[in-house]
Amino acid sequence: MAYPGGQDHRITLAEAASLTRRHRERAGAKGPRAFAFGREALDALLAQAGCAGLRIYLGRGEEGDTAVVLVGMDADGADLTDGDVLDRSWPCPPYCPERSALAE
Repeated sequence: MAYPGGQDHRITLAEAASLTRRHRERAGAKGPRAFAFGREALDALLAQAGCAGLRIYLGRGEEGDTAVVLVGMDADGADLTDGDVLDRSWPCPPYCPERSALAE
């Protein structure tokens, strides 16, 4: 399915805080709250030829831990599997900001 493009994906900080709070309430203390990626890796992913956006898959590691997999997608919504695919993020916890409106 082709993606129409031009979508404004921005939300308010209050909406973001509400989304992350509901996730924490449901997941409890067990699961990660967030995953971070360095800009260099994201820039390289988005700079791939034909990359029109980013898709984020949820996954599980061999030990059962939650993971995120990032892959570029073309304008038709197809994954760019011949290029960079990202994982090895910095999970929160333990890599968390001291204070964040999205993590409290």
